Amino acid sequence: MTSYWRRLRDIVAERGPLCVGIDPHPSLLAAWGLSADAAGAEACARALVEALGDKVAAFKPQSAFFEAYGSAGIAALERVLADISDTGALSILDVKRGDIGSTMDAYAEAYLCDGAPLAADAITLSPYLGFGSLAPAFDRAHRYGRGVYVLARTSNPEGSAVQLALAEEGSVVQTIIDAATEVNRESRQKAIGLVVGGTHASLGCDLSDFNGSILVPGIGFQGGRMEDLPALFGDAVDQVIAVVGRGVIQAGPDREALRAKVDQLLA
Repeated sequence: MTSYWRRLRDIVAERGPLCVGIDPHPSLLAAWGLSADAAGAEACARALVEALGDKVAAFKPQSAFFEAYGSAGIAALERVLADISDTGALSILDVKRGDIGSTMDAYAEAYLCDGAPLAADAITLSPYLGFGSLAPAFDRAHRYGRGVYVLARTSNPEGSAVQLALAEEGSVVQTIIDAATEVNRESRQKAIGLVVGGTHASLGCDLSDFNGSILVPGIGFQGGRMEDLPALFGDAVDQVIAVVGRGVIQAGPDREALRAKVDQLLA
C-alpha cells in the first residue's frame, strides 16, 4: 500500500502544488449558463475535472454544494469523485466532519474506507470536540492509505478567537499542530495534514516541526496570493498545497481558458 503522503508528493512533483476547489455556487452556475440544481452542479464539477484532471495535483469538492440538492446531489458527488480518480489526480473531499465515538467511526467509514461510495483520497476534519475524538478517522486513513486535513488556522477571520486562544500548553492551534506532528511521527505515514489559511499577515503558530501536508485555502477570492506563500510559510512552504476555487471556476466554462488560468497560477 502506497501512503497518501507518498502519492501526494509524487503528483505534486509532476504537476505542481495546486488544488482546484470545486465550489459550484449558484452564482457561478449561472455564469456558466447552468441551472442551480444537482444537474447543474454536476455538469460544472465534471467539466472542471475533464478540463484540468491531467494538469493539477488535486481537486477539493465542497460537499455542502452537493448536499444542498439532497440525494441527487450526493449521487452527483459520487460521480465527481469517480471522475477525479480516473484522471490520476487526488480527491480531497471538504466535509469538515468532527464528532465523537460511534458517530465519528461512521463518518470515517463513509469517507475513508475502500469501496465506500463517497470514499476520497483525503477529507477535512474539525478537531474542536477534541483532537483525540478524530482517532477513528486517523485509524482508517492509516489502514487504507488515505489522508486527513485537520482544521488548524483557518482562513476566516472569526477563527482567530478560538484558534489563537491560550490553553495551558500554549495556543489552541499550536496544540493541534503538535498533536498532528506526534501522530505522524508515531505512524510514519504522514497521513495527518493541516488546514492553514493563506489569508493572514502572520500565521500566529509554529509549523517548523510539522511533518505532513498543509492545505492552504483562501487564495484568490478571499484575498490570499500565491506569491505570498513563501514568506508566510517559510521553510514549510514545500509542504503547502494551495487551494483555488472560485478564482479558477470564474475562468470557465471554456476549457482552454480554465487551463490557461491554472498555468498562470502555477507560473
